[in-house]
Amino acid sequence: MAVILILAALVALGWWAWEKSHRKTHPVPPGLQVGVTLPHEQEFELYHNALSLCSMKARFCMAELRIPYRSHPIDLIETGRYETLGRDFLKVNPGGTVPVLVHEGHPVYESHEQIRYAADHAPPGCPSLVPDDPALREQMQRWVDRSSITEDPLNHGDLSAGNAVPGLTLPIFAAMIEKIPVHEILVGLLFHWDRVRPLLFLALKLRGIEGFGSIRPLADAVARSRRQMEVHMDALEEQLQQSEGPWILGNPFCLADVGWFAIFERLEQLDTLEAVVGGGRRPACAAYWEALKKRPSYQEAIVEHAHPLVAYGTRRIREAKEKNAALRAVLEGAPPA
Repeated sequence: MAVILILAALVALGWWAWEKSHRKTHPVPPGLQVGVTLPHEQEFELYHNALSLCSMKARFCMAELRIPYRSHPIDLIETGRYETLGRDFLKVNPGGTVPVLVHEGHPVYESHEQIRYAADHAPPGCPSLVPDDPALREQMQRWVDRSSITEDPLNHGDLSAGNAVPGLTLPIFAAMIEKIPVHEILVGLLFHWDRVRPLLFLALKLRGIEGFGSIRPLADAVARSRRQMEVHMDALEEQLQQSEGPWILGNPFCLADVGWFAIFERLEQLDTLEAVVGGGRRPACAAYWEALKKRPSYQEAIVEHAHPLVAYGTRRIREAKEKNAALRAVLEGAPPA
């Protein structure tokens, strides 16, 4: 028996070593990679995920530009499995992140680079999402930056609304992970470059959304991110009032609106948007969101890519808050009833 166990351990270790050697990851530079050519069937292709904030931004941009593309849905652990750590996907992006925009076989990394690249390389006849006026372009870029996710976002939520989002997203992770088998999470311990993430998901799996508020570091992260998001939303409210809407620069619709659309959609998924813009708190932001949802691109980029686990996560957050006023206070900042 001991010999069998030793042989089994050696086989398992050999398997892990082989897999690890074929799942090498490394940081990738943002923007177009002309030195990398991937197999492709269409001029534009997009590797994306239903939950991913940046994927939502990329899909929305492509829909606004009316650029046809081949869709490659990729799972994150929250939507089922670590497909981003698989050998096939790491050939597309060794950084192991989505989305990846591919143009004529060349990948473009980082969503803020992807939306600008798509706008600059859209086929003739596509709508323009970049103003002609240099002053407006500069203003647009400031608001694009304020919606973008930068390096180490959890520690820099003051820099952008995009950076404030990851901390706020923790509760939906706790809800969605209820449906993910433990063995899928363990794949992350074997192959993820950041072992903290799979350990976090295991902790969330054990505690569930009902126990989220009792994990003090996570509750504190949500509270800090919520305060930061309030500051960014105050700035957006002021800008929308100054521009007189309906969009961030007034009219026309531009890449700044593409970036902020994803922020609002994430807050909606977290069942916290009403607490941020409802009840007359930020009326210009509330009107802005209603206008965004009426654009045909919302149907194409969000509704047609709806994922049952995202809907499940939103529903579980709502149910847990209804049952537990203290949890509602943690997630929304409201005083317990």
